[in-house]
Amino acid sequence: MTALLELRDAQFSYGRRTVIDGVTFGVSAGQALGLVGESGAGKSTIFSLLLGLAAPRSGGVLFDGAPLDRRDRRLMRRFRAEVQTVFQDPYSSLDPRQRIDLIVGEPLRSLAISRGAEARQAVAEAVGAVGLDEDVLGRYPHEFSGGQRQRIAIARAIVSKPRVLLADEPVSALDVTTRIQVIELLSRLRAETGMALVMVSHDLSAVAALCERTVVLQGGRVVEEGTTRNILDAPTTAYTRTLVSAIPRLPREV
Repeated sequence: MTALLELRDAQFSYGRRTVIDGVTFGVSAGQALGLVGESGAGKSTIFSLLLGLAAPRSGGVLFDGAPLDRRDRRLMRRFRAEVQTVFQDPYSSLDPRQRIDLIVGEPLRSLAISRGAEARQAVAEAVGAVGLDEDVLGRYPHEFSGGQRQRIAIARAIVSKPRVLLADEPVSALDVTTRIQVIELLSRLRAETGMALVMVSHDLSAVAALCERTVVLQGGRVVEEGTTRNILDAPTTAYTRTLVSAIPRLPREV
């Protein structure tokens, strides 16, 4: 299956320090891929590369089979519409000064996707898709719990009907019950829309509950890659075995 979003032999450095060294992986439409590793493994840098916020020193990022060129405005506009993001902290990722309708509709405005009644309908549908009522649209972020805020952030991410969703530690700031609810929500949305999902996490249990495939990163390199089930059952490196042994429990394994 052709990869929809791909890193190919990517390298990246901060000054003389190489933080990503020859990383290659891809995710196809409808697939969920987890990127796991401890702090310093290179997850955040890879996330920036996948978002087009930084360019690799060598190698490349491919979207829909074509190299991602940040100088190509038309390509990047399409990329921004079709690759969306959910961040870690539901408290800092929403502008406290804006109503929820403006927050969720922001991608439609900034990318000139739709306006007026069409945009309002898309916002209402996105909020409904994450299990919230339309009456939330006139309210502000401080009126909601962490789990509700993360649902709002997910609504903002899916309002443009992206083909790829990049999730950066999307459940690490939530309590256990809410974590399971958000994981189930992401799983359902992926099944219903066919979008690809890339989840970056230090928590292998969260990845195991959502992703069919996993890439294990250590020191900016891929040390193991395969189905999540195989990595959990038979990790091939000492580093991965350490990550697996730290899992307290798995809410639901893929």
